[in-house]
Amino acid sequence: NTYEIAKRYEKEYPDIVKAVHQENGGHGEAVNTGIKNATGLYFKVVDSDDCLGKNALKQVLDLLEKMVEEDAGLDMLITDFLYDKVGQKHKKVMRYKRSMPVGKMFTWDDVKFGKSQYLLMHSVIYRTKVLRESGMVLPKHTFYVDNIYVFQPLPYVKNIYYLDVVLYKYFIGRDDQSVQQDIMIKRIDQQYRVTKIMLDVYNDSLVNNKNLDNVMVHYFDMMMCVSSILSIREGSEERLKDKEKLWKQLEETNPELYGIVRNSLLGRTMNLPGKFGRKCSVVGYKVVNKFFGFN
Repeated sequence: NTYEIAKRYEKEYPDIVKAVHQENGGHGEAVNTGIKNATGLYFKVVDSDDCLGKNALKQVLDLLEKMVEEDAGLDMLITDFLYDKVGQKHKKVMRYKRSMPVGKMFTWDDVKFGKSQYLLMHSVIYRTKVLRESGMVLPKHTFYVDNIYVFQPLPYVKNIYYLDVVLYKYFIGRDDQSVQQDIMIKRIDQQYRVTKIMLDVYNDSLVNNKNLDNVMVHYFDMMMCVSSILSIREGSEERLKDKEKLWKQLEETNPELYGIVRNSLLGRTMNLPGKFGRKCSVVGYKVVNKFFGFN
């Protein structure tokens, strides 16, 4: 009854709710339409099986209202998020307070991520204007486009604020979920497509801040790792060749980026030679997965 619920909200709250109906174009096209129709100064994506903490949301809205009143020029608000993983008693919270200042406006000069930290869709609220200025158009009928959503606008962000609250509860581990490993292997073509788009975005971006560049390279390194490990887990000759083609494309289009990513810990782990090397890659992936708790 989603349609009826949406129309009821629109009727009850006409100043803040707008229901937009379109042919199903997947997650990316829904976000594209949201950005086109948004009238708010700030933009947040919430997936249908996730939720926001009520008290944290109030703090976020209070802060954004203050930023607007002061004309502070905030481009991106970062908050913590929680992995609500099925069957896990202790839920993992991703916090950023060791990587950036807390409770004040800052720039990329003040950001330094650890090896296991990434900006994800769950952790960012963008100024709507920034999303539009970036020219981002997410591909239709493609999973994993939330990575492009976070990645492409980053060079257009100047002013950042980190609020140390757990706003987003990311529900994970449902059997039919797009990030379940078996499903990701079946949809590996879409993972490759997103990774290649991010490579094009990086190659076309004018990044003149070292810390921002580090954040983007760190993110892209993770995407190459995911694409590679899915190919290795799938195991067919065709997929292993696709993996090599992806690395070759990176080397040919951006040798400098290739050198950084290929020689990173993830890059070296995903490119160990031979069957034994691939087995070691899988073991390493499982250990990291167990330690950090991602899917």
